[in-house]
Amino acid sequence: MTRTSARPVSRALNRSALLCGAAGAALLLAPVSAVAQQAATPAAAAASSGNEIALDAVTVISTFTDLPTVDTLAGVSVLRSDQIEQLDPARAADLFFGMPGVTAIQNGNSSQTSINIRGLQDFGRVAVFVDGARQNFTQLGHANAAGSFFLEPALISAVDVYRGPSSNLYGTGAIGGVVAFRTKDVQDILKPGQTWGVEGTGEIGSNGPMGFGSLFGAARVGQNIDLFWGGTYRKANDYKDGNGDLVPGTAYDTWTGIAKATFRPADYHQVKLTAINYNSTYTTSNEYPTLTTSQYGTQVINQTLTANYNYMNPNDNLFAFDGNIYWNRVKEDQVKVAGSASTITGAVGNPRSFTIDTTGFDANNTSRFEFYGVRNAITIGGDYFHDDVNNVDNYGFGDGYNPSGTRGVGGAFVQWQGNYSTWLEAIAAVRYDSYNLSGDGVNNSGDHVSPKFTLGLTPVPWFTVYGTYAQAFRAPAVTETLVAGAHPPAIPIVTCPDGSFGVFCFVPNPNLAPEVGSNKEIGVNIKYDNLFMRGDKIRLKANVYRNDVSDYIELVQYGTTRYGTTAYAQYQNIANAKLTGFELESMYDAGPWFLGVNATVTNGENTTNGQPLSSVMPDNIATTLGVRLWDNKLTMSVRWMAVAAVTAADLPTDGVYTPTPSFNLVNFYLGYTPSPNVLASFSVENLLNEQYTQYQQFLPSAGITLKGALTIKFGDGQLASLSPTLASITK
Repeated sequence: MTRTSARPVSRALNRSALLCGAAGAALLLAPVSAVAQQAATPAAAAASSGNEIALDAVTVISTFTDLPTVDTLAGVSVLRSDQIEQLDPARAADLFFGMPGVTAIQNGNSSQTSINIRGLQDFGRVAVFVDGARQNFTQLGHANAAGSFFLEPALISAVDVYRGPSSNLYGTGAIGGVVAFRTKDVQDILKPGQTWGVEGTGEIGSNGPMGFGSLFGAARVGQNIDLFWGGTYRKANDYKDGNGDLVPGTAYDTWTGIAKATFRPADYHQVKLTAINYNSTYTTSNEYPTLTTSQYGTQVINQTLTANYNYMNPNDNLFAFDGNIYWNRVKEDQVKVAGSASTITGAVGNPRSFTIDTTGFDANNTSRFEFYGVRNAITIGGDYFHDDVNNVDNYGFGDGYNPSGTRGVGGAFVQWQGNYSTWLEAIAAVRYDSYNLSGDGVNNSGDHVSPKFTLGLTPVPWFTVYGTYAQAFRAPAVTETLVAGAHPPAIPIVTCPDGSFGVFCFVPNPNLAPEVGSNKEIGVNIKYDNLFMRGDKIRLKANVYRNDVSDYIELVQYGTTRYGTTAYAQYQNIANAKLTGFELESMYDAGPWFLGVNATVTNGENTTNGQPLSSVMPDNIATTLGVRLWDNKLTMSVRWMAVAAVTAADLPTDGVYTPTPSFNLVNFYLGYTPSPNVLASFSVENLLNEQYTQYQQFLPSAGITLKGALTIKFGDGQLASLSPTLASITK
């Protein structure tokens, strides 16, 4: 069945998104044309209003060279500390509210988060990095995405997102995109000239209730040593949904700790060491908890160690080097605490564990030169990671769904970036990848060469149009290749090759081929200052794309039992998957007030059988409206996101997900800074108390939630005004 049936809400959203793009273009072009007849006022030449827009933030995620986000020739979105502050996130998924093309999946009864970009997710299709360390944890199950990470949002100072398989620089697998998190550091605590400082935050919230506390410290030891350390604690009880019903199993306790040391042994050389520890406990299940549902007391410990070396000398055009080595371990220990006993899930009191150790490195160097008026940057680099998966379930079959094994994946790339005058930019890159996978007597390997070509034209200083063709390669995961065993409950409907029995059997596939994504994209970037009044800013990025994924890996059900139900499930290469879409990100900032509009339209199809892809997220539109008062000391904003319904026509006939209705989510934020070192905030999530369940999740989301927080910073330079005696003691 092809995806041709009616989808009223989605179509309405599609039209709205396109109208938003057209309206934004009209808003720009009409007044800009009038102004241009007199005198051009491009953003680069305008006086700064002092208001930071996320699209102005510098990012390296596109080309490994510093660029304002709005100037990148790709679908790139970023979050910086002030945007994160207004989101007031309690969970990592909250960071991606309304971000175009991006959906974060996080069930209420789990601390793990998975990212979907442009309809692609799971098994590394979206590469996730925390301070350069790759996150590859997978636990197959109804409540778990097959590719997750664990992260406390209060540790995060910046998020950079690259949408699409165009970032050859970030390693194998990223046929959907890249998400790079950067944790807090010294500069988030200390102002220029300060030698030490402390930041503390306390927050309480309703609908749980919930509480949070954090404490961070930083010190500069001379000019060449920076130290940063801190920790957080977050606790929440079971929340209520929009109907006022308690949702069991949504409580959690999470502790985190972080430490960094930065050394500058010589001019332009920097070494940074980072250690992060994450510890979360909660109770989880594979479906909405009932008396017979298997439930597990869960503890997750995620430990990350990274070492980064950076050489950046503005006078050296030959070398601009950056390198990382890292180790990341996720260990999830579970004990069954409720549910019926079976050979699949074990009995109450039985333990099981899921562990992955990922070690890796990446390195790159950029050389710059000018030739016949063309400014050239050549970046050469490589990366490698090794996954060691060790899952143990001696009483059930958890390690059958999540088999142990090892995988090594590496590659190298070269990229040329050329700029001529102010109107032409071209990028050409090629990447080579190879992999080796082993486990349960299986040895699988392969390689691929992925090209990338981008051309950008800037006919006037405020407008850029670009086109890109890029490939990316993803090796099969250990779980996709080796998963085997019966699906519970353990009733003799079908007997599996290993002797287990259940409602159907997972069948391993040692012959899985890697996926290759081929993306075609056209986009526009618009930036203009002093449009309607002195100091205002408008920024806009919009794109359309088509991503054809060959040998797409999908869980396929086949065979029939004597009861007429499906007998077997196996990860297989389907011939091709096609994903198309439109994305819009825009912001107008007039200083005293600001308005943003984002939109996402995504369609996906298995072109072999015409069925829709179950990984495609519903279309959405998100708006932000805010004001700044009292010399920018008071900020108020309202965020609204309208999410389309997922109907039966949007899902494959043999899919495991169920339709979900459309919903509207409204959040409110108020922040008051009586001084630069104090922030008092109040926020309301789900202001309309909407009853909704997000697509691919089985638990309803939280109803209306109120939160209040206070953050205080102090350090040398501020202490004297508080107490001259304390200041003299600390000298």
